[in-house]
Amino acid sequence: MTTVTAKTKITWEKLPDDFPLPDEPVDNIDQPGLAAALSDSLEVTGRLREAMLVATNYGVCARLDGKIVVKAPDWMYIPRIQVSQEFIRRSYTPHLQGDIPGIVIEFLSETEGSEYSIKPTYPPGKWYFYEQVLRVPQYGIFEPQQGVLELYQLNDSGRYDLQQPQENRYWIDTLGLFLGVWEGTKGNRQGYWLRWWDESGQLLPWGVELVEQERQRAQQEQQRVQSLIAQLRAAGIEPEA
Repeated sequence: MTTVTAKTKITWEKLPDDFPLPDEPVDNIDQPGLAAALSDSLEVTGRLREAMLVATNYGVCARLDGKIVVKAPDWMYIPRIQVSQEFIRRSYTPHLQGDIPGIVIEFLSETEGSEYSIKPTYPPGKWYFYEQVLRVPQYGIFEPQQGVLELYQLNDSGRYDLQQPQENRYWIDTLGLFLGVWEGTKGNRQGYWLRWWDESGQLLPWGVELVEQERQRAQQEQQRVQSLIAQLRAAGIEPEA
């Protein structure tokens, strides 16, 4: 499949098996945990179906004027893939293998400004690739140290507009959820996180929070039973084992 713009010929082809993918360390030590947390609550609440794909540092590719371009968003969500996931283990090609990502998120790195790069010449900047090549509907840039999230929406002219939050959250069309910043602890990290809220404003829990909720529920039930046993014994009734 080929798309021709005023300046660039875009071809959607499968990445050659022998194409060397970049193998660079992440720019931010918090990045893996932040990305995993985004996927966690979607998985444990059953919001991810088999045909969907969420991925971290996973290559999305296209050919621009015959040259292969691969970008790996820190986190992305693809509403529908058309092939088995075994065929997209190394990379993903929109239009050829499924939908374009519904949202991509980048965590601000030490390479200042790379997430905002509109460089159109080869290799193109991230912003240019997401906006002008992939045309991703929503692009998020998160600065985890200060807890600042910027959410951009593709407008009718094919350009990103900075969105204004609703009660500090942004509506994500393709997921039907709100995305916002939450401060707290997960694992050994205390700080700001990106989290999901449903339409009614309920926070989607992480798996570890569900486990803790169940532990507390079981503890409360045990206390209730012990209180009942104590009341029966005080009344001269010995409960059966």
